[in-house]
Amino acid sequence: MMFNVIANFYPIHFTPKSPNYRKFPVVSHRKFTKGKGVVYKDTFPRFPRHPTHTRIYRHAARELASEKPNPLFLYRPHLSSPPFPAAVAVATMGLEMEPMAAAIGVSVPVLRFLLCFAATIPTGLLWRVVPSATGRHLYAGLSGAALSYLSFGATSNLLFVGPMAFGYLAMLLCRRRAGLVTFLGAFGFLIACHVYYMSGDAWKEGGIDATGALMVLTLKVISCAMNYSDGLLKEEEGLRDAQKKYRLTKVPSLVEYFGYCLCCGSHFAGPVYEMKDYLEWTERKGIWASSTPSPLLPTLRALVQAGICMGLYLYLSAMFPLSRFSEPLYYEWGFWHRLFFQYMSGFTARWKYYFIWSVSEAAVIISGLGFTGWSDSSPPKAKWDRAKNVDILGVELAGSAAQLPLNWNIQVSTWLRYYVYERLIQKGRKPGFLQLLGTQTVSAIWHGLYPGYTIFFVQSALMINGSKVIYRWQQAVSNSGLHTILTLLNCAYTMMVLNYSCIGFQVLSLEETLASFKSVYYVGTIVPILCVLLGYVIKPARSAKPKARKAE
Repeated sequence: MMFNVIANFYPIHFTPKSPNYRKFPVVSHRKFTKGKGVVYKDTFPRFPRHPTHTRIYRHAARELASEKPNPLFLYRPHLSSPPFPAAVAVATMGLEMEPMAAAIGVSVPVLRFLLCFAATIPTGLLWRVVPSATGRHLYAGLSGAALSYLSFGATSNLLFVGPMAFGYLAMLLCRRRAGLVTFLGAFGFLIACHVYYMSGDAWKEGGIDATGALMVLTLKVISCAMNYSDGLLKEEEGLRDAQKKYRLTKVPSLVEYFGYCLCCGSHFAGPVYEMKDYLEWTERKGIWASSTPSPLLPTLRALVQAGICMGLYLYLSAMFPLSRFSEPLYYEWGFWHRLFFQYMSGFTARWKYYFIWSVSEAAVIISGLGFTGWSDSSPPKAKWDRAKNVDILGVELAGSAAQLPLNWNIQVSTWLRYYVYERLIQKGRKPGFLQLLGTQTVSAIWHGLYPGYTIFFVQSALMINGSKVIYRWQQAVSNSGLHTILTLLNCAYTMMVLNYSCIGFQVLSLEETLASFKSVYYVGTIVPILCVLLGYVIKPARSAKPKARKAE
């Protein structure tokens, strides 16, 4: 039998005839020995992953490809004791999944995650027939916990208990400060998990763990606590529209809170939604009080979109592999060739996220939670905006970098606007670069502590500010030809700087990020800075219309 820890990649090789068969391995063995049934791992299961584990995993995979009989890999996150029978039954599926995983070019843990992720769609459909509100709360929470167990292992759910319990206790014990306390506590716990698991390394090597789901959960518990704190404020105190809409006047019950936090439709990859919307959906109030439109066609549309996105990603990722940035061949190319490869690498990576978000969109739509009312058109059409996490054409054809947060990871961008950006603005003052930089910094920390994330989001703040300068020039010119040129320039600027910046988001390490930037002479950093500086020199004339309004 073979035990393997998904989050820490400990491949341990046993053959059925091994004297250590059915024994839990505890010894270290750095050298892989063929056909002798030896333990092959780098350290004990209780300790953090060593940087060499990714190399060990690749080495083991190459050896296993040529060996007979093929060993059985069991994937369990955070394993510190032998697996119990239920875990063995789940992990035994790894042997049957290996051919399927190899056929689509992913690891067995990723395939198991994808199957559980796809299962959120029928699970969301079944939610509609659960008879009572309490039953629906329990079903939402238990189904999310069950799919987490099947995807990541039993102890993954223990990760979720920490921020959930902390946020709920903060609401009970210090309502006025619950939002701030939960923000600091939940983000602190998430940062600790990022440091301990360093999941980016595992994701790059084809692994997966529960920190992605923990990231979504962190935003949920923070927004719930902040909205409960806002419930103490009065409308005349200058509440923003989002605060008026989502504030909570009473603390949710434990059952409601449990269902909200682990609801399977958004548990794995979002979208993030508000507690007030969840309660109205579950209790069939508000827009759900009357019959809602059929979710069949929008669900099918989302699934077709997911299939197209996955197909494009698999096709393009073979042509523009991320590993090329560390190969000598890349540095033998000319400047324009390297810049084009960076562009295509960023373009390729986005289709993976489009696929994930399209599947989660289908799950939320089919459950009914994605419904947001009816349009004003004649005849009115159903809107499913709550499930929408990306507008693909809006990203790929963005006319300005300022449009990207409105079209990419939409619900997280909305969360950042409501709970970070707007709350950093002092009363009576306009928002500026510092608020934008603070919001991007929170977003970077939320994603992880890799230097590549921080560089990407700092670059994003520069990119958006530079794009705003070009946009002001666009609006100031009256010549239609020059206006068109500036519009095309802003679009080209946005795509160039975006794909340049997102290399850091992919390679993660400081050395690889700076090496890729240096290979194109830091063009994606220098151009935004020049645009911002030129904005102070070439100030567009203000139009007469705003002045007239000001005079009025």
